[in-house]
Amino acid sequence: MLESSFQKHGISKRCPDALAAELQTFTTSLIEQGYADMTVRVKVKLVMSVGKWLKRNRLAVADLAEPLVEAFLKRKCQMRKGDLRTLQQFLEHLRRQNVVPPRSLPCDKSPLAHILNRYEAYLRIERGLVAHTIEEYQCFVRKFLQDRFRSRPLFLKALKASDISDFILRPKPSKRAQLMTTAFRSFFRFLLEKGELQADLATSVPTVANWRLSTVPKYLTPKEVELVLKACDRRTAVGRRDYAILLLLARLGLRAGEVVALQLGDIDWRAGEILVRGKGLLHDRMPLPADVGGALASYLRRDRPSCQSRRVFVCTKAPRRGFAGPSTLTTIVRRALERANLHPGFKGAHLLRHSLATSMLRSGASMGEIGEVLRHRAANTTEIYAKVDFEGLRSLAQPWPIGGVQ
Repeated sequence: MLESSFQKHGISKRCPDALAAELQTFTTSLIEQGYADMTVRVKVKLVMSVGKWLKRNRLAVADLAEPLVEAFLKRKCQMRKGDLRTLQQFLEHLRRQNVVPPRSLPCDKSPLAHILNRYEAYLRIERGLVAHTIEEYQCFVRKFLQDRFRSRPLFLKALKASDISDFILRPKPSKRAQLMTTAFRSFFRFLLEKGELQADLATSVPTVANWRLSTVPKYLTPKEVELVLKACDRRTAVGRRDYAILLLLARLGLRAGEVVALQLGDIDWRAGEILVRGKGLLHDRMPLPADVGGALASYLRRDRPSCQSRRVFVCTKAPRRGFAGPSTLTTIVRRALERANLHPGFKGAHLLRHSLATSMLRSGASMGEIGEVLRHRAANTTEIYAKVDFEGLRSLAQPWPIGGVQ
């Protein structure tokens, strides 16, 4: 049966002996990832031509690496758009099978790389930050240190408060500048804790103006939220998947990254609970509303592609794997808003989280209850929603003096 499947996708006796076993496992991998038969045949044909090229040049499969892939493609008469990606996939497959040694990347042993590696371990192990945040912090710190020392030796004890302020005040203040100052305070606290600095330079990092409470949070009314949900075409697999995602955002107030990280084992059907992998590697259990559970069950039974990923939500097209990141959900929310003919000022996935909090507040929920549902660790994080309670604020307003100040 398996042999006939390989012949169906173009693997025959003409396949070079040295490549036959690897090509068969590669084909199996492509089929498991959900690639269409025609796509598998195209990829297999390309890999077979690589095998013949290796044989003509008296090269072994174990010799295959990026330079040989580039050399093959340069000599190929007609290069297709996906050829490079296919050969990269095949190389990755060979490395997983230990047929080809791991790619040797140049090892950076510079003092800058050394301190950044230590900082990365500190953020990951001691602070428990997620990979995306660590990458952003490291990016800011790397730019600062490269700018400060340039071609000179890296001497951390030479850092001064003026170096920090000069670097931060150059660009125009923005949200990125606010994140930069947070990264710098973290980095200088790390240097102080590890004995690299004697003075606490974290206190010298200037504050970038952040009018967090200056605007009213963007939100949708409950009727508008229902319009967004109804805009999903639940007659299609993608529509049912998007409906389940939007319900998680709208009913539970999950963050986009939390929906992306959701795994099959996180849903406790008997208890009616869901495990949420939140910020800072913190996990919380939340009740699973009936409509959310029904939408998830429908998607999992009818539409979720069979694949090796344990993520709940996976790509419908090959390669079938979990979503790349939270930006995928932003796209899903934006398209749903367009279908519902709604045009709020903010169109990200967080819009539905804000909408849930606003709806709860206007229904009489306390700030503490809202913070508990949204899983805020600090009470002041929830304060921003007080501004949408217009009736409550109206009771605090003083009457405008009519006759002028007496």
